Amino acid sequence: MKTDSLAVLLAADRARVDAFLARVFDQRRPAAPRLEDAMRHGLLVGGKRLRPLLVYLAGRALGAHDEALDAPAAAVELIHAYSLVHDDLPAMDDDDLRRGQPTVHRAYDEATAILAGDALQTLAFEVLARAAHPRLPALILTLATAAGRDGMVGGQALDLAAVGGHPDVEALATMHAHKTGALIRAAVRMGALTAVEESDPRVAALEHYAEALGLAFQIHDDVLDVTGDTQTLGKASGADAARDKPTYPALLGLEGARRRASELTEEALAALGSLGEAGGPLAQLARYMIERDH
Repeated sequence: MKTDSLAVLLAADRARVDAFLARVFDQRRPAAPRLEDAMRHGLLVGGKRLRPLLVYLAGRALGAHDEALDAPAAAVELIHAYSLVHDDLPAMDDDDLRRGQPTVHRAYDEATAILAGDALQTLAFEVLARAAHPRLPALILTLATAAGRDGMVGGQALDLAAVGGHPDVEALATMHAHKTGALIRAAVRMGALTAVEESDPRVAALEHYAEALGLAFQIHDDVLDVTGDTQTLGKASGADAARDKPTYPALLGLEGARRRASELTEEALAALGSLGEAGGPLAQLARYMIERDH
């Protein structure tokens, strides 16, 4: 698939999941309108939608229809959005900008931001539970495990504990495999399970792809924090160094970090071999994810 064709596909998928997410909020009479507005701000204002894109591309690669992929794609983005709202809080990363806009606690207030994150998290499972699918329990379990103590939240705890410390590369990889990688793996797995049974060997191949890609994505994020600018990133650049957080450029040097991201990307691409041409869009997305500038 050509790069311009991928761009068209990704734009269409972003529009698709955004429309689905907007419908989740439309035609409602919310009990707490301010909370609802804060949730919209944390979810619908910008975003690359990489995790929903992985759901769509992985599912299509194994034969799933878009309609069946909409709820899993929306659910994984709701979890991601909640995590960002909470990550930005003063008790966590204390950020003022997200996606070029004021963070939720800056646009509203801290208490509302906490509640908005809570509500986005539970809404993810509400959206997924309303989907009629024969492997719905496996989809819910996949998302819950990736989001919780053995996944993203556990990784966030490791991240906070590492501030000011000096973990080695292996410890840093473990942290990122939980904090960032778990939700990326879940997105790919949920797309795959929408199409086929868990015993299908292509599910394991896709999970290998996602594991390598998730770490490559985080390493590239670390690089962008050093090389990017605030306007392009949509958030403050240099934040990791300012907070004395361990990063791949700090441990491996900038070129070493870039080289490791490239190696992991090649590993991810090799894992797609059993999918043949059907894995082409996933391969293109992997390259895009470590070439992006924000």
